Amino acid sequence: MGHDHVHDHGGSGARNASRLKWTLALVLAYMAAEVVGGLLADSLALLADAGHMLSDAGSLALALFAMWIATRPPTSEKTFGYYRTEILAALANGVTLVLISLYIFYEAYERFQDPPEVTGSLMMGVAVGGLLINLIGLVLLHSGRRESLNVQGAWLHVLADAAGSVGAIVAGLLIWWRGWNLADPIVSVLIGVLVLVSSWTLLKGSVAVLMQSAPRHIDVDRLRDALVAVEGVETVHHLHVWTITSGMESLAAHVVVDGMRPGREVLAEVRNIIHDRFAIDHCTIQVEPERFEEPETKV
Repeated sequence: MGHDHVHDHGGSGARNASRLKWTLALVLAYMAAEVVGGLLADSLALLADAGHMLSDAGSLALALFAMWIATRPPTSEKTFGYYRTEILAALANGVTLVLISLYIFYEAYERFQDPPEVTGSLMMGVAVGGLLINLIGLVLLHSGRRESLNVQGAWLHVLADAAGSVGAIVAGLLIWWRGWNLADPIVSVLIGVLVLVSSWTLLKGSVAVLMQSAPRHIDVDRLRDALVAVEGVETVHHLHVWTITSGMESLAAHVVVDGMRPGREVLAEVRNIIHDRFAIDHCTIQVEPERFEEPETKV
């Protein structure tokens, strides 16, 4: 039996946590201004953007909490530790995005029936400030989103919010320039659609991890062929590849050998292929002779 466990998430985790903290501080600071501006201007688009900023703050706080709890060491009951907490946080953020979009659609429908008077200039000015804050947040979280699905969820929240700010600016301009108050609910619907679309990628990725699907960047058939091509390997079965948390893939496999080479040599070559060609550090390999019979599984 061979095991290979190499984890290096400390450095990137600390950097991501720092980025999340700065972004959270910026979002909270401007959210209050956007709520006040939305109420004064009577703008749904601005309030929708502020509501999304509130969800941003919640998602960033949840992401930070998940990153903290994920650092707790494994126990005899939770042998993989608390890494999956980050995936659960990403899933929660995806669900929150869907709920926010549905609320925006409902409010927009109400405003289509009776469009209120909106102060376009105030709406536009507040939205410009919100866009600047969101752009700073996107820059802070950009590199971390490729390292963590949890950070990606927070980044998507901020991206959708930036799109909302752009929409609010456009709506404010149309209201101020043309007096077209319907621009407010129309832009709100567009914001809701963008939020809904951004949630799909996050939900899909989170569910895939929780369902222990093979990572998208790993071709399991090609991996199996590479292992079978190793001298001394007859077949490979019970091959499983899954993701524990973002950037931490795991593999388990039974490798049947023909006995022509020492099992230790075969195991070393198999592990090197898994590590060097497929970048999987956490693997468990069971080496079996050709006539090895596994115990029957009880049903």
